[in-house]
Amino acid sequence: MIQFYKKRDFGTFISDSFNFFKLYGKNYFKNYLLINGLLLILMVVVVIFGYKELFSQLFGSNLGGETYYFEQYFSDNAGMLITVGIITFLLFMILAIVNYLYPVFYLKRIAQGTEKIKTDEILGDFKNNVGKIAKLCLGMMFIVAPLALFVVAFSYILVIVIIGFFLILLIYPTIFNVITFLMYDYFNSGRGFFESLSYSIRSQFSYPNGSEKSPYWKYWASAFVMFIIISIATSVFTYIPLIFFYGSILTSSPDGNFEQNPFTGVAGIIFFVFYGISMLLSFFLSNLMYVNAGFMYYDSRTDLHQKAELEEIETIGINE
Repeated sequence: MIQFYKKRDFGTFISDSFNFFKLYGKNYFKNYLLINGLLLILMVVVVIFGYKELFSQLFGSNLGGETYYFEQYFSDNAGMLITVGIITFLLFMILAIVNYLYPVFYLKRIAQGTEKIKTDEILGDFKNNVGKIAKLCLGMMFIVAPLALFVVAFSYILVIVIIGFFLILLIYPTIFNVITFLMYDYFNSGRGFFESLSYSIRSQFSYPNGSEKSPYWKYWASAFVMFIIISIATSVFTYIPLIFFYGSILTSSPDGNFEQNPFTGVAGIIFFVFYGISMLLSFFLSNLMYVNAGFMYYDSRTDLHQKAELEEIETIGINE
C-alpha cells in the first residue's frame, strides 16, 4: 500500500506514480473505461470524421476554378458544421471533467484506506459533488482560463527577446500543477473555490509552515518529465501516419483524384486510424500526469502528514 501524505523528492514522485499503477492499475483503468469508455469512443469518432472531412476540403484541388472553394464549403454546410462543433465541444467538456476529476476521487478513496474501489463509488462521488463540479467549471472558464491564457500569451510575446522561450518551459508545467492542485484541494480540503485557488498557487512556491525549502523546482521537474514521457509515447502514433501520408504523396503518380482528396484510399485510412489511436493513448497516459500531480498535492499538505503517520501506526498496532 502506498502512503500518500508524506514528503517526497523529485525521484520519488516519478517512481511512486509508476508504482501506483503497478498496484492499482487494473482496478483503476477498469473503472476508468466503465465510466469514460463510451465518451472516449464518441469523441474519437466525431473528431476523426470531422477532421477527415475538413482536411479533405482543405487539401482538395479547386477543379472548378472557383477562387473561394473552401469558403463556399463552409457556407454551404454551416448548419452541419455548427452542430458537429457543438457536439464536439460538449463531449470535450464532459471528457475534461471526467478525466480531471476521476483521478482526484480515486486517489482520495485510496488515501483514505480503500483497497479496491467500485465503479458505483466513483459515480457516487460525481453525483454527490454535482454542485461543486458546476462551480469548478464556471471558475475554470471565467477566472482560471483567462488568467492562464494571458500569462501564456505574454510569454509568447517575450519569445522575441529569447527569455520568453524559457518562460514558456516554466509556465506550462506550473499552470498544469496549479490547475490540478486546485481540483485536488477543492475536493479534499473542504475549502471554497477561491480558497483552493489561492492554496494551489501558494503551494507551488512554499509549504504551509513557510520554514522549509521551496518545493517549486521538484514540482515543476516532475510535471515536466511526465509531459516529456507522454509526448514521446504519443508521438510514435502521430508520426507514423504522417510518414505514410507524405510517402504516398511523394511516391504516387499524379492522376487528379488523389490531388483532389488525398485522404482517401489506404494512406487516408492509416492516417486517421493512427490519429485515433494517438488520441486514445494520450487520454490514457494523461492519467499518469494527474496521479503524479496528486502525489505532489499530498506532499504539499504537510498539515496532514503527522496525522496520517499516527493513523498508520495505530493501524499497525491493531493488525498485530
